[in-house]
Amino acid sequence: MIIIGEKINGAIPSAAAAIESRDEAFIRKLARMQTEAGAQYLDVCAGTAQEKELDTLKWLLEVVQDESELPICIDSPNANILKEVFPLVKKPGIINSVSGEGDKCDVIYPLIQGTDWKVIALTCDDNGIPYTAEKKAAIAFSLIERAAGFGITPERILIDPLVMAVSAVHDSMIVFMDAIRLIKEKYPTVLTTSGLSNISFGMPFRKAINLNFLALAMSAGMDSAIIDPSNRDVSATALAVDVLMDRDRCCRKYNKAYRQGKIGPLQKNQ
Repeated sequence: MIIIGEKINGAIPSAAAAIESRDEAFIRKLARMQTEAGAQYLDVCAGTAQEKELDTLKWLLEVVQDESELPICIDSPNANILKEVFPLVKKPGIINSVSGEGDKCDVIYPLIQGTDWKVIALTCDDNGIPYTAEKKAAIAFSLIERAAGFGITPERILIDPLVMAVSAVHDSMIVFMDAIRLIKEKYPTVLTTSGLSNISFGMPFRKAINLNFLALAMSAGMDSAIIDPSNRDVSATALAVDVLMDRDRCCRKYNKAYRQGKIGPLQKNQ
């Protein structure tokens, strides 16, 4: 399971306040906390007004890379801003994201051609986010095929099938899992990813929805998640699924995390 730490994102109120005030210590704390919790990448998203985004993202990248050696998942809805900050990232990471919208592929794919960078590809286009698994998969296939023209192989692509809120679309979990299976059937080496929060929007006790979404999505073949790696329940769920799916040899990762106190009941001194 590839864990992309989600906490350095201006869409989160506490991070937004720190970004607005240029609270370097708080941003460093978020980077350090997620690194120590076992993230493999750190998502960095300014989440500010468009006129401030470029300058803010440059500042965030400088602070985060000074604090942590983890590769960065640079995150912006604006492909041109991603292109602008790309040279500032010290090691290959993940571009977040491309889609079938506008000219995003034409900007991002040439940028990572001939590199070790990965890219998150969203299953939406100029018509919006489709509701069926078949249409989501069709957009994914198009994005994968366009990437091939730039020498970008499927294993460097993380498809996000964009799960809808179950409060609005009752079968969104089923559609999401079906989309993953369809995509994996045609391109078995492509990776898949998602955040957790969209599925539970508008629901009470969102934690229960989010954790079960993670388990079900992983069982359907989801390879990655954009999550808070310091959340003990999320980490325990991901590790437990890997055990149950026979992806954790002799349960080593699960047992190690328990011994280190990263999962399980909190000790009194924690």
